Amino acid sequence: MANTQLFSSRRGRLLPVADTENEAGGSAYLLSPKARLAQYLMTGTLNGTFYASAEAQLDELLRLADEIDAEFLAKAAIYARRRGHMKDAPALIAAILTKKAPLLAKTVFAQMIDNARMLRNYVQILRSGQIGRKSLGTSPKRLVQRWLEQASDGQLLNASVGQQPSIADIIKMVHPRPQDEMREVFYGWLIGNTVDEKKLPEIVQAYQRFKRGEGDQPAVDFRLLAGLPLSDEQWTEIARTAPWQMTRMNLNTFARHGVFGENEDVAETIAARLRNPEAVQRARAYPYQLLVAYANVADGVPAVVKEAIQDALDASLSNVPELAGKVWVLVDVSGSMSSPITGNRKGSSSAVRCIDVAGLIAAAVLRKNPLAGVIAFDTEAWPVTLNPRDSVVSNTAIIASLLRGGTAIASAFNLLNEQLAAGDTVILISDNQSWGETRRGPTATMTAWEMFRGRNKAARLACIDLQPYGSVQAAPREDILHVGGFSDAVFDLLASFASGQMGSDYWEKEIEAITL
Repeated sequence: MANTQLFSSRRGRLLPVADTENEAGGSAYLLSPKARLAQYLMTGTLNGTFYASAEAQLDELLRLADEIDAEFLAKAAIYARRRGHMKDAPALIAAILTKKAPLLAKTVFAQMIDNARMLRNYVQILRSGQIGRKSLGTSPKRLVQRWLEQASDGQLLNASVGQQPSIADIIKMVHPRPQDEMREVFYGWLIGNTVDEKKLPEIVQAYQRFKRGEGDQPAVDFRLLAGLPLSDEQWTEIARTAPWQMTRMNLNTFARHGVFGENEDVAETIAARLRNPEAVQRARAYPYQLLVAYANVADGVPAVVKEAIQDALDASLSNVPELAGKVWVLVDVSGSMSSPITGNRKGSSSAVRCIDVAGLIAAAVLRKNPLAGVIAFDTEAWPVTLNPRDSVVSNTAIIASLLRGGTAIASAFNLLNEQLAAGDTVILISDNQSWGETRRGPTATMTAWEMFRGRNKAARLACIDLQPYGSVQAAPREDILHVGGFSDAVFDLLASFASGQMGSDYWEKEIEAITL
């Protein structure tokens, strides 16, 4: 007779067997090619992560782009740019399409290359040789020419900030056709030629006069002014009129240059600008950007401005949903969550870590769902007591302070099961690199979730994946959703999924709905 202990009948539905090994060496489920592409585009910055190098990410994206149809590639790149506000990975797909589907490449370029930074990324990638070419080629060259020719004088002047390649390099590469003598002279000025200043556009003439200490401050990119020898009065004028993102990024600079001094009205003006909800939305402000701004603000910045940053953070979280029923938020605090959220790159790594973003998401959900339970886990799990009325900043800091140890995602679900916890929506925030629970058959996470669902028949699990590794601990199905990224787009998907309006493939359907 067969061994009845080994071959005993299992109760409940048959769970999927883990089909891959993750970067940390643990058992995992491999996402479908389209889901992996979406995850990479919404979380990948082509920088090194805790477990994967930038080169490994690039190789995987190139492989996926070769496997997936061009139309989905195009829609996914546009989605990542519009909804995730991503830069490098979407620019890579735009470049790949110049060879894979030249007609689609034109559509993607028009919808996605929306500023000079994206234009430089696109040109740099094309000329790198990574996609099989080292020159722009006829069609991409025409697209870049058209971008330059259609840019306003102010846009083109502001585009002169930035290198690798610079706007001057790009002009020399593609030789845009000037529509009149003024634009011809302007192109010459941008590439360093000696020109008749009187024939330049007025905005450029104003900038030139200001550089000589003549005339009023022109309305140009802050970085064009930062290197000039400006007085405190001139810095104050810059602060009064600065755009929202420039203001957020330069509060300490303003303080160093005496902007706040005795000018209380300047502090009030800046505070009003920062907390303006419409301005926050127009600026595509990430909540984590505001968290960093708040954490790094210098002592010389007035309290009213610091408080305005918190108001702006709340405004950036306006679409965090109120979820029906009992909500649980499970936060990975393992060592790999110390990785910068945008990856490692020498000299430009973000100060924001995965744990900071995880804490921010958890704190934001708790603010809108004050009865939610929060559990932290590494190789074991424990409840975290937070006051939902405390600021999002304060609760984020508490969660971020818990960073430690290895990773066993199942431990969080095991704790819920030990407590016979009830729940309607469970939100898991992790980089998915669980290695403390390797086993044959289904992952430990999948087994523990199925046990939780045995008591909570309608429960749904939303997994927010913070890093682009392509594998997960809970296999996608009708009650399990995976979304990647750290923009506010994850909250929209979370709300729809928790209310039963979508299934596990909704993310792909969102991308398919993009109009080309």
